[in-house]
Amino acid sequence: MLPEMLPRPAAISVAEYRQRRDALMAQLPDNAAVVLPGAGLMTRSRDSEFAFRQNSDFYYLTGLREPDALLVLLPGRGEGESVVFCQDRDPTLEAWTGRRLGAPGVEAEHGIDQAFENTDRDERLPELLAGRELLYLPLDNTDAVGIAEDALADAQAGLRRGRPALKGWLDISPLIHALRLIKSDAEIALLRHAAVISARAHQRAMQVSRPGLSEFQLQAELEHEFVWQGASGPAYSTIVGSGANACVLHYIENSAPLCGDGLVLIDAGAEFELYAGDITRTFPVSGRFSDPQRALYQVVLDAQQRAVSAVQPGITLAAIHQGVVHDLTAGLVELGLLEGEVQARIDDESYRRFYLHSTSHWLGLDVHDVGTYRLDEQTARPLVAGMVLTVEPGLYIPSDDDIPDAYRGIGIRIEDNIVVTHEGHDVLTADVPKEVAEIEALMAKK
Repeated sequence: MLPEMLPRPAAISVAEYRQRRDALMAQLPDNAAVVLPGAGLMTRSRDSEFAFRQNSDFYYLTGLREPDALLVLLPGRGEGESVVFCQDRDPTLEAWTGRRLGAPGVEAEHGIDQAFENTDRDERLPELLAGRELLYLPLDNTDAVGIAEDALADAQAGLRRGRPALKGWLDISPLIHALRLIKSDAEIALLRHAAVISARAHQRAMQVSRPGLSEFQLQAELEHEFVWQGASGPAYSTIVGSGANACVLHYIENSAPLCGDGLVLIDAGAEFELYAGDITRTFPVSGRFSDPQRALYQVVLDAQQRAVSAVQPGITLAAIHQGVVHDLTAGLVELGLLEGEVQARIDDESYRRFYLHSTSHWLGLDVHDVGTYRLDEQTARPLVAGMVLTVEPGLYIPSDDDIPDAYRGIGIRIEDNIVVTHEGHDVLTADVPKEVAEIEALMAKK
């Protein structure tokens, strides 16, 4: 019997992409322009490429997935404020690599005011930018900077003909990233779907797990579920760390045998319509926690659950993290892995031997999504409805001589995806068990 296929959520509308472009242009001064290149193909080896993945900022404003495209926004232009340069139609190449939209297709399918093929770019782009006094572009993109430098040279040559001077260029990324930080209802629906797919994959891995398998076999189960449900694949490199491998935060080799009497940490999420899921669960390979494993796991779980319950408008990620640090440190003291007063161990940061990372990050088109965490150097950013974040405390116990044998080499992390709502929060990844009894019950159904 084939697995159930989940119903797909609606795609983001052409109207929403237009609204995003309008919102961006509304923040620009008069006579400015935006120049934003999309991503290109990257060679994997010889004549094969990596699977193409569009630049997230470009996709956010256009919905266009073809490589080698360029978006130009020209506020106030009568012939159309949005212009895209795209791949040329080429029947021979399309026979090998698939249909290209061409300029008419970009206009019709993506609501772009005007589109041209790339063969026209050298002629038409200078005309579009002529007379614009300020360019906004991603300053870390060499193609965009090259376009700006050419526009400056053209402007200097045109000064004698009375054109306004190009004053320079600024970074467009902060403006786009501020828009991306607050998700629309349509984006949240896609993130929810990515989370549901990811949750099913984690449940599948739990039920398959048993001594005698290897980490890569659990990875195969996870990624099969991702693709079966229509995701493009993993949103990031899948982590399956058994035993002490779980103490390596970004362990991606996934090549070791599963430790029969140990835990396995899985950090994996599906990418659906370019939106990311990001779940971590830790569970016993055999299906039953030992007493020391259960005690350490419960410390992390209690901290994680209190942190999730704290998510609401007005609180900051810094405050949530401080609460997690307190809870984890208190647990470490209670288990004898730290000595002394809890606050003293927080103040001297000795807890950082076991907890190395922050509790949360933004989630969206990128798994570590864009948006600042502070309003300024002194002020942490308060949460507002529409933000999407992770909550993921963990403990990573080294295999050192001063650690009790029962805890050596245990790594535990528990991560959920959370939407901030007007009333509080919504856990997108609640389908994956994380209580000890729930995990053991699910794994017993093998």
